[in-house]
Amino acid sequence: MTKVPIERALVSVYDKTGLAELAGALAAAGVQIVSTGSTAAAIAAAGVPVTGVEDVTGFPECLEGRVKTLHPAIHAGLLADPGRPGHAEQLAELGIGTFELLVSNLYPFEATVASGAPAAECVEQIDIGGPAMVRAAAKNHARVAVITHPAQYQAAAEAAGAGGFTGEQRRRLAAAAYAATARYDAAVASWFAATYAPDDVAHETGWPDLVSAVWTRREVLRYGENPHQGAALYVRPGAPPGLATATQLHGKAMSYNNYGDAAAAWRTAFDFTEPCVAIIKHANPCGIAIGADLAEAHRKANKCDPVSAYGGVIAANGVVTAAMAAQVADIFTEVLVAPGFEDAALETLKAKKNLRLLQCPAPATAPAPASAQAPAQAEATAPQQIEWRPMDGGVLLQTADRLDAPGDDPANWELKAGRAVPAEILADLAFAWRACRAAKSNAIVLAVGGATVGVGMGQVNRVDAARIAIARSGQRCRAAVAASDAYFPFADGLQVLADAGIRAIVEPGGSIRDAEVIAAAESAEVSLYFTGTRHFFH
Repeated sequence: MTKVPIERALVSVYDKTGLAELAGALAAAGVQIVSTGSTAAAIAAAGVPVTGVEDVTGFPECLEGRVKTLHPAIHAGLLADPGRPGHAEQLAELGIGTFELLVSNLYPFEATVASGAPAAECVEQIDIGGPAMVRAAAKNHARVAVITHPAQYQAAAEAAGAGGFTGEQRRRLAAAAYAATARYDAAVASWFAATYAPDDVAHETGWPDLVSAVWTRREVLRYGENPHQGAALYVRPGAPPGLATATQLHGKAMSYNNYGDAAAAWRTAFDFTEPCVAIIKHANPCGIAIGADLAEAHRKANKCDPVSAYGGVIAANGVVTAAMAAQVADIFTEVLVAPGFEDAALETLKAKKNLRLLQCPAPATAPAPASAQAPAQAEATAPQQIEWRPMDGGVLLQTADRLDAPGDDPANWELKAGRAVPAEILADLAFAWRACRAAKSNAIVLAVGGATVGVGMGQVNRVDAARIAIARSGQRCRAAVAASDAYFPFADGLQVLADAGIRAIVEPGGSIRDAEVIAAAESAEVSLYFTGTRHFFH
């Protein structure tokens, strides 16, 4: 397909960014501009000649602008191919001129929904004429170019003055146009399914009959989990900022495994309101700690398992200081992700050529720092985050596991065995309970002084998880408390901890053998708390 000179353009946009400059460039290239409503007014205000769409259709815009371009004089002009038998004759007979360029962007439906606007306002922002024109022009890309974003305006201006777009350029523009309408339709369909579920079952379950999303490739990665696997990073337009859209400040390109570990570390660090550092390897924690500042938290976290922390991924839930940076610089680290970095910290860390530094805003669902926590009611109304997990033939969806259940508050725990522990021990139990959520199941976490000292994770039975946690802790277990992400199905796992000197344990409870576990704790003089909440992580 060769170049098609642009003689006539249809311009109808909601976002007026760059409109005046584009219109001026088109007019300077001799292009006749046909436009609608507020778009035509903006072009005219810029001093550029413009023909109103009503002058082309012979029909006024009506119904508050709901109908203006849905007319044969517009769509025939976009869809006609004068090279096909009969098209040119019909156009001449009907007095319809063709368009070689469409410039259109759509009503801000997603932004309106995200603003929390009422349903009626969201419905008003569902574009009808825009998507119809975009699809028509994209279908007829053999002779029509379609522009759907201000970022493409410079290319359109250049093409207008250079004899038009090439066939390859028009194909690429058409592909981008269909991607834009697919995303738009997916957003509308998902909103309707969630807002107006078609049957009572969907209303009762809280899950819509249909979910849809469009993902845009952000980056091609060197390979996947292993060198023989291909990989790429995609992002969902309109989603809250997250690790996938983090800004890389320094270091080698991120790998597939880097992203996986960084996501796990990020999730863990922001489970805490105090300054927290999480060190992750293969999606499991090598160490998690809180401290008076991030430097102290990092020292404590690294001390948990310094052998495994070598080559790990670190996340901090605050701005990285020069003091923390000096410590990290002495340890081989793959990635360090944080909401920000002091200038002195960046100077130190950028001396490590291969260290990847990511800057990422706090998760939207992260708890506020202790000094600025919102009222409990505000937290309770926070929107639910949905997690997607692909599987063969489909996808699993679930609400994200957050530490906001009643059982996550130590004030709601039940003391099932032993004596109530003093405040400092209860604080360690609370820390261990929150940290345990970061370890793959089955998981046992040992902690003391706001830091993990032993983690047993990813085991197929809880006894082995307990043994691994004890083995990794060494003698530190004698001062530590323990948390289990799910109940002990038998007393044997608890007994392993008790035999190692653990004297306070928190677990969900709920086993049919809870009585046996409680009895074993009583016999070993272990204080045992039940939360009533489970935090599996697979």
